[in-house]
Amino acid sequence: MAQGSVVQVTHSGTSRWRRRTGEYASLAAALEAAGDGDVLSISPGTYRENLVVGRAVTLRGPEGSSRGSVRIAPADGVALTIRASAVVQDLHVEGMDSASPALLVEEGTPELTDVRVATRSAVGIEVRGGARPTVRRCTVDNPAGVGLSVLDGAGGVFEECEVMAAGQSGVAVRGGARPRLERCRIHHSSGAGVTLTGEGSSLEAVGCEVYEIRGAGVTVSSRATGHLTDCRVHRTTGDGVNLDTDAVLTLADCEIHDVPENAVDLRSRSVLTMTRSTVRRFGRNGLSVWDPGTRVDANQCELHESTGDYPAVWVSDGATAVLDSCRVRDVPDALFVLDRGSRVDVVDSDLSQVRNTAVSVSDGATAQLDDCRIRETATGAWFRDHGSGGTLANCTIDGASTGVIVTKGADPTVERTTVSSPTEAGFYVSAEGRGTFTGCRVTGSSGYGFHIIDGCRTTLTRCRTERCARGGYEFSEAGPAVEDCTSDESATTAVTTPATAPALPAAPAVETAASTGGLLGGIPAQRATQPPAVTAASGAPAAEPVSVRPSTTVLGELDALVGLESVKREVRALTDMIEVGRRRQEAGLKAASVRRHLVFTGSPGTGKTTVARLYGEILASLGVLERGHLVEVSRVDLVGEHIGSTAIRTQEAFDRARGGVLFIDEAYALSPEDSGRDFGREAIDTLVKLMEDHRDSVVVIVAGYTAEMERFLSVNPGVASRFSRTITFGDYAPEELLRIVEQQADDQEYRIGEGASEALLKYFTALPKGPAFGNGRTARQTFEAMVERHAGRVAQLSDPTTDDLTLLYPEDLPELL
Repeated sequence: MAQGSVVQVTHSGTSRWRRRTGEYASLAAALEAAGDGDVLSISPGTYRENLVVGRAVTLRGPEGSSRGSVRIAPADGVALTIRASAVVQDLHVEGMDSASPALLVEEGTPELTDVRVATRSAVGIEVRGGARPTVRRCTVDNPAGVGLSVLDGAGGVFEECEVMAAGQSGVAVRGGARPRLERCRIHHSSGAGVTLTGEGSSLEAVGCEVYEIRGAGVTVSSRATGHLTDCRVHRTTGDGVNLDTDAVLTLADCEIHDVPENAVDLRSRSVLTMTRSTVRRFGRNGLSVWDPGTRVDANQCELHESTGDYPAVWVSDGATAVLDSCRVRDVPDALFVLDRGSRVDVVDSDLSQVRNTAVSVSDGATAQLDDCRIRETATGAWFRDHGSGGTLANCTIDGASTGVIVTKGADPTVERTTVSSPTEAGFYVSAEGRGTFTGCRVTGSSGYGFHIIDGCRTTLTRCRTERCARGGYEFSEAGPAVEDCTSDESATTAVTTPATAPALPAAPAVETAASTGGLLGGIPAQRATQPPAVTAASGAPAAEPVSVRPSTTVLGELDALVGLESVKREVRALTDMIEVGRRRQEAGLKAASVRRHLVFTGSPGTGKTTVARLYGEILASLGVLERGHLVEVSRVDLVGEHIGSTAIRTQEAFDRARGGVLFIDEAYALSPEDSGRDFGREAIDTLVKLMEDHRDSVVVIVAGYTAEMERFLSVNPGVASRFSRTITFGDYAPEELLRIVEQQADDQEYRIGEGASEALLKYFTALPKGPAFGNGRTARQTFEAMVERHAGRVAQLSDPTTDDLTLLYPEDLPELL
């Protein structure tokens, strides 16, 4: 009880003349004396009481007093519990109990107005059970826990309320609760802004705003259902909206923007319906849709202004998306659909200002586009590989480098589609791509109309080309079937026999490839040499048989390396785990799963490549890898100069490493800090998928400087999760560098003369150890410099002895710079 304060209770009987007033020294006493309908007017002050309102009374601060003049602030426990249809107005509630809510509504239909909860409790306001409160203009400031929690079948309406801070979720709905939020603001929470979970749980939000969230803006999971209308979600550190495990969400007239991750991410059979909603300024995908049964239906929506290097819409792992009357613009890629069972249907939509590919279909996925308009893009639609297909019908593609690309066995149907003003080709088919093109048209191409190479078995029917600078039809080999196709080049271009292709222009295919600087410029010339043998399983060149050394021999070579004691221990421990696991399997026992991919960190010249080569041989000797060979690559070998070439290069490098080790030196260069429009991300994504799909056939080792690799793994968690351990290669000590020089001398039949060992130690101790220091490489370079200076000295002797020819002395050391 506040000192000197009183609680005035206006008692109300059944008749007006029976009203009477009483004053009480404590809130608890006043509540005990009050009956249904009574009004408790509380004097300003701080009340250290745990209040329980069990009757339908009105509890309020005195009229005319400033807001917050009445503070309910007990030392622990629940500050205010409401178990009746009471009215609570103009109170300031504080709690300090990390295990209890500050304000708890358990029963009835109470009304709370202008209540401020400033607390460090488990929950600011908690509504549970059968309670259905109406809460107006209330605020919650709870940096230690949840802002507002509605659970266990409770409901209620929250109007113009504000969660100002929360240490966990701003609003949490679970256990079948069904609240409604109107014109509320949730911000500065350290968990999700709004969390909705559990079967039967439902949230309806109208005109609400969720922002400044350290996590996802809205999360819906485990069969919960949400309906958001005219809401805004922005300035989060995680996804804007996240749906998981049979979640259902409807967004109408909503806006999601300024999100560093996915604007909307949904998976595990979740369903999202979006109408007249806008997604803008997102760092990863605007819509990220995963898993069989997961579905997005978007109608009259806009996605634009991507701030990252990811597709605006990503559909994979058997998911489905439908875009009807939508607009996607100013993005790196508009729509990527991949994996067998994944499907996208796009109707009457605009895809424009796309820096790379508007529509990409791969890994057996399907895309259906009807009456769509694609403008200002590098590639209109790309069907990438075997099993990928779908239909483009009544579409227009304007201002692209290439309108439609079909490669690697993909087989789409393209009908009544017009490509205008492409800079390279209207339609391009290569690498065993197929495709059926009916009633298609190319106008104003700076390159070809239809460019089909590699003898692809493509079907063209009633197609036409006009004003194509390099020719309407370019077929480098027989293969395409053409019927009733025409061109404005000459009347003879019209072809009526399906098995016959139009006459080829005079310029050969090799010349065509060399003269174009864009995507088509990267097409290799046709070669007359016999192709290498190909394996049936992967399509990769057949591996040469290799002899495998026993593991004891390879481990002996590892032990013989100078220094690297911790590295040797790590490799032996991993080898022992693999060997014992193999023996347990042979004995019919369960073997622990050992991830064999590794991260090597350390300065250059510390033996990372050498150890990687030996590691591959060890795994081959144990039967884990087929060959154990090492394929060493870096960024320049994986990252292409135009869209699509990076994935191809990465795939080719991975195929070369099948049965062995893929060693990626300076892997952090694939994810530079100022990445911008960098294709390194594509290499990383391709690599992660290949590692998952072929986990038993290739071991991947990523290597680089310690600090840079730590950053690389921290910003690419999908990569980090694929590696079992990190092995750090320390710098060599001067004594170890001396041993390397001595080994080099012994291998080359030189000897270290008197005083040279001491001179070398001093030399390596004094040598600057900056970023350019090469460790073992520096030791080898030092030896080579000594040999060169020795040769200059001995060449002056007329009749040198054997000692003269073999001994290296201090004067042969190079000078320190």
